[in-house]
Amino acid sequence: MTMRRISMSGSVALLALVLSSQGSAETLREALAKAYRTNPTLTGARAGQRANDENVPIERSRGLPDLGLNGGYTENVKKSSNSFTSPTRFVQGGVTLSVPIYRGGAVANSMKAAKARVEAGQADLRGTEASIFSATVAAYMDVIRDSAIVGLNQSNVRALEVNLEATKDRFEVGDLTRTDIAQSESRLAVARSDLRAAEARLISSRETYVQLVGDTPDDLQPPPPLPNLPTSPNMAVDIAVNNNPDIAAAKKARQAAAYEVNVARATRMPTVSATADGGYVDYLNTLDSTFAQHATTATAGVTATFPLFQGGYPAALTRQAQARESQSIEQTLEVERSVVAQTRAAYASYQAANAVIESSQVAVDASSLSLEGVRAENTVGTRTILDILNAEQEYLNAQVTLVSARRDAYVAGFSLLAAMGQAEAKDLGLDGGALYDPVTNYERVKGRIWDWDEDPAPVPQSTSTVDTPAQNSTVGPLDKD
Repeated sequence: MTMRRISMSGSVALLALVLSSQGSAETLREALAKAYRTNPTLTGARAGQRANDENVPIERSRGLPDLGLNGGYTENVKKSSNSFTSPTRFVQGGVTLSVPIYRGGAVANSMKAAKARVEAGQADLRGTEASIFSATVAAYMDVIRDSAIVGLNQSNVRALEVNLEATKDRFEVGDLTRTDIAQSESRLAVARSDLRAAEARLISSRETYVQLVGDTPDDLQPPPPLPNLPTSPNMAVDIAVNNNPDIAAAKKARQAAAYEVNVARATRMPTVSATADGGYVDYLNTLDSTFAQHATTATAGVTATFPLFQGGYPAALTRQAQARESQSIEQTLEVERSVVAQTRAAYASYQAANAVIESSQVAVDASSLSLEGVRAENTVGTRTILDILNAEQEYLNAQVTLVSARRDAYVAGFSLLAAMGQAEAKDLGLDGGALYDPVTNYERVKGRIWDWDEDPAPVPQSTSTVDTPAQNSTVGPLDKD
């Protein structure tokens, strides 16, 4: 297993090298970089993780001293007739300090649980990143595929239009019948309908690309080849179980749930706090001159609370936490099962798509030769117009299947890398500045204790697509191949 991991780590390095060095891959690299910087799902997930980071200082604050001031002004508008010493008015102020000494382990375990959930959130962020990259690659390949399919259908329509004109000319000289014209017109109408459907799919794919990347898909270049992928599903699963971010997040959530059981148990433990109070009162010279016109007080002590009976609340809270821990254990296994299934399915899809590519290439070559032969045979009268139409349709279908299979193989291969935890920004070597590191924000906020310490007002990190032009189905000329 060690040798397999070393091999795949080398493939990850190769992926970064491929994306950074091949000129044909620049556009894909830029698309991934734009999605990484401006996709709202990803930037929103980062903000959510920053909010998650704050749970650690929040829980930590429960174990820190609490210091406060109080003050007030009182005016005795009407005094009792029996009150001879009450002041007419007075001001008072005080300071209170409370220092938690023992909380039954609640604070320490709450902090550990919060820290574990921070780490789970960081793993979730990795998963979101890989998901956005996988969706972006799929959208990128969809645009390339659908552009090719539109081009192929346009070529087919043009060929059928020429074929129809030739059929009409031959009908005029009595070489063909109206049946031949009707067959050509019918096949042309179907081809035009297929072209409109393909154009609609291309527009949809381009709009999906804009949604994910935040920019229009202009002149997308062929993607670079993927690096060495695993040679067996077992090898892929071994890597995924150790590196997949969803599994890592589930394990950290399970760890947090275990700490929260101890937090619940702490509710039946004694608590101890040290307290100190100081006060000052000024009667504003409204007391009889025989009395002091101001006074100060100070107290200090220790408060201990020993719960004896709480109506079963601590036990219920503990059982609830234990049930949630049990749930998290099962969820960890559920996630693991899901990742194993996804990894094996992606591997199978990748292998199947490659097999389809091989067979489709053979079909394209064969149907191309067949079409040329049928056309030649038609000129000598051994083939009908319908034979030509069928051969042209077979050639188109083979080309479309080949284009789709190439798309499917690439997307499945990238999805396989994502399932193995090896399709994140750090693996792809993206340009555009330093990568976002969620640990940096956690280290920044975990020890802050100042009550007035805030971040700047939030501003959008992602971009709007309202001003991007509506996408169309225009495609450039296709290669003769």
